[in-house]
Amino acid sequence: MKRYFFILLFICLAAGIQAQRKVVEVESATSQTDTGKALKRKVAIGRFSNETQYAKGLFYDKENDPMGKQALDILSAKLAASGKFLLLERNDMSKLLAEASASPDGFQKIGADYMIIGSITQFGRKNIGDVKIFSTTKTQMVEAAVSIRLVDVSTGLIIYSDEAKGDAELKTKSTMGVGGRADFDATLSDKAISAAISQLVENIINKCTNKPWRAYFLSDDADGIIVSGGATQGISAGDVFAVKTKGKTVKNPQTGINIELPGKTVGKVEVLSVGGDTPETEYSIVSLKEGSIDGTKLQDYFIEEIK
Repeated sequence: MKRYFFILLFICLAAGIQAQRKVVEVESATSQTDTGKALKRKVAIGRFSNETQYAKGLFYDKENDPMGKQALDILSAKLAASGKFLLLERNDMSKLLAEASASPDGFQKIGADYMIIGSITQFGRKNIGDVKIFSTTKTQMVEAAVSIRLVDVSTGLIIYSDEAKGDAELKTKSTMGVGGRADFDATLSDKAISAAISQLVENIINKCTNKPWRAYFLSDDADGIIVSGGATQGISAGDVFAVKTKGKTVKNPQTGINIELPGKTVGKVEVLSVGGDTPETEYSIVSLKEGSIDGTKLQDYFIEEIK
């Protein structure tokens, strides 16, 4: 009787293992389902300035502020780690920003989808000590505040603006003269600025990716139809995009801000090949699958990802 019992138990266990194996295989197949292509946006960080009075001596150089460069590097690293952006380094950014401020269409010369302008608005260090009969505690604290503005280059409008604060501290304690001792810690400024920027990065990513990816027509002649964007943005042969006309621009009399209305879909294009050496010079050769465009008015059209 016992022998039959063990045989039955073995059969049940084997069936259970097999069923579990099937469930795992189904879950594995589901996890590999293609969720769609992620097209990278081009982002230029216009500047990251230090608006505080910290470390500004007699020979202070505004163009080479170490804390501003520190914040710019931290923001660039966090955006690059998301895998959703192509970060453009522009040596002539100061000149382009001046042109952008002087002309309504100046922002489009920057060559990016979005531009970020940041500043450190608050920065300070302080030491706090707590002395007791048998112990002494010392705390080094750094507090920083960072302000960010995100500009949609196609319209020149600020689509996101916010400020965040971050802090970092290092605490040491000694008892009866025995214990840890810490000198001035320069990395605390990195940690405080990084903590402030981290609070803003997710909103920056969401604002940039909420709007569908788009690119623009460069030429339409005997050599083919050429649009901006290429391999580093995730474009490859066989991709299909919608062709849209630019919507009418209206002015809000209350705010004085121009608003671009949604455009109309007039066709589709398929990517035949991609080329270019750098993100700034990349292009794609496409063919019309549906609809038609006026080759003399290419500035009135753009292509957009199909969601």
